[in-house]
Parts: sequence; C-alpha cells; structure tokens
Amino acid sequence: MSGTSLDGIDVAELAFSLSEDQVWDFKILHAETIAYSDSWKSRLKEAISFSEAELQQLNSTYTQFLAEVISAFIKKQGIQGLDAVCSHGHTILHRPDQGITLQIGNLPELATRIRQTVVCDFRVQDVALGGQGAPLVPIGDRLLFGEYDHCLNLGGFANVSSEMNGNRIAHDICPVNIVLNPFAEKLGKPYDEGGELAAQGIVNPALLRQLNSLPYYKIAPPKSLGLEWVKEFIFPLLNDSGLSNMDILSTCTEHIAMQIADRCREGVSVLVTGGGAYNDYLISRIQTIKNMRLIRPTPEIIEFKEALIFGLLGVLKLRNEVNCLSSVTGAQKDHSCGIIYFP
Repeated sequence: MSGTSLDGIDVAELAFSLSEDQVWDFKILHAETIAYSDSWKSRLKEAISFSEAELQQLNSTYTQFLAEVISAFIKKQGIQGLDAVCSHGHTILHRPDQGITLQIGNLPELATRIRQTVVCDFRVQDVALGGQGAPLVPIGDRLLFGEYDHCLNLGGFANVSSEMNGNRIAHDICPVNIVLNPFAEKLGKPYDEGGELAAQGIVNPALLRQLNSLPYYKIAPPKSLGLEWVKEFIFPLLNDSGLSNMDILSTCTEHIAMQIADRCREGVSVLVTGGGAYNDYLISRIQTIKNMRLIRPTPEIIEFKEALIFGLLGVLKLRNEVNCLSSVTGAQKDHSCGIIYFP
C-alpha cells in the first residue's frame, strides 16, 4: 500500500481466518514502511503532470521498484507459502467523474518479478461500473472492525465509514496530510509531529470560511477526492492567503477538525487510524468540536490498517466474493474488484 501522503510503501505479512459462523479474523505477522527516497518522492509528486508516454515509463519503473521492495521484505522475513501478494500500488490520477483512475505498480510483470500470485489494480473496475473507485476500505471496516460506530482514517485524505440502514456508507471527507505535510516541510519538518506546529499558529477566520465553503463539502456521498482537487481548490487559497506557514497549518487543522466533526454523530465510538491519528492537536480539536469517543488502537493497526484491508480485498477476490460495495462507491452493483496475475 502506498498512500497520497508519500510516507512510503507499507508492506505487511498477514494471516486471515474465517470461522464456522463466517466471522473474519486477522493477524499482522510482520509489517514495515519502506520510506521513499527524495528522488522517488519528487517523481511521484510531479507525475500528475506527466504525458501519457512519461506515465507509461513511470509505471514500468515503479513496478520494478515495487517488485524489489516486496521481494526484499519476503526474504528479510523468511516468508514461505504465500497465497498471494495483494497490492494497491500508488495513485497518480483519480478523476472518477471523467472515468479516470490510475494506480501505478500494477503491471503483470509484478507477478513475474516476485514469483508470486498477485492480486492488484482494485479501483479501475469500479470506475468502469460508474463508481468513484474509492474508498475501498469500508468492506474491511465492516468485516474486521464492525464493533465501532465509525471508522475514520486520517491519511493523505480523511475518510469515514459507518453502517446506515443495513448499508455501509463511506466517503472522503477532506484533505489531511496531503496538505499539512508540505507546509510542515516549509518549516523544516517532514510532517507536523503531534500537531505541535499547528498548535502554535493562529486560526485565520477568513481563510477558514473559504475552506469550509468549498462546493465539495455540500455534495452528498458517494464522493471521493484526489490530488487534482487539492491542487485546483486548496493550494491556491493557501498560497494566496499571505499567512505564515504556521498560521496556515493552524487554520487547515481547524478546517479538518470541523469537517470531520460535521460528518460524525454525537457520542459515537470512532476507530481512528492512519498517520494523522498521531496528530494529538487535531484529535483534541475534533473532540472539542463534537463529543465523540475517538479510539486509537495499537500502532500496528494505526499504521497498517489500509495495507491489512487491501490484503483482505485480495483474499475476497481470490474467493470470488464481493469486496467492493456499491453503497460506498456509487457503482452499478456490488462486485469483486481487482485483477489476478500468476507468475
């Protein structure tokens, strides 16, 4: 799994089991994040503006790189007898309104290079069926974390899922680390650890109103966000605000807290995962705005829940079972998404 915040590639060895009464359970046996080099981080950031030929070359190069990362992890952990490697790849383009989504690293040669069965490219089929191609994690929220009222992920974007009238409902809420990290970097930090930088800034009411007034927030789900939307609507507001980087971080953090609080019910239990779960200032702002029980699980679930669930998506695909919910993505029907490649 590689997310839009560009922390690195999350790799996990997972074991799934299904009880006689059809309840799924899991174990995270080993997990590691392989950080991107500055060179890879730069290329992945710039790829949104690449030509088609450049994207094809990047896809091939990234697939080779991903194969090296996966093979090294398998060797390091001494893993044998894998059923499959289930890979999300890295999202470069995501405009489902135009029928476009591209996750690089999902070429057939991945299976050949790592000599394993691969299940990958999970989003394309859903977009072809008229869906958003995202979020895909809610099926895992239902099957693995159903004891929580809401499952909230704070990664590059915030997304939330919950059960409503027998259906799983989910959507992207707002950008998080995809916006916070670049401004923390301008202050010499790779990210705003604990939200300490934002806590020192001053919330700007005018910028906060502009952010909260963006049309996306008035659209009913299903809906999803991509880097394209952030570059078109968020960064221009921030860059034209004339504010200090610290005040921008503070205002954006308040904006994120308000949007998340607005999407969750009062008094519910909320499982919080993703890198943003460590942002203590953001968590405190959400709880101040709305009274909810924000529950941060073990570090391995906080950091590897998305990798865990893409593993489950692959297992469901191998079993030819539904792993993508139309109630979440808006596709024409529930379906079993992903492509299986054999070595």
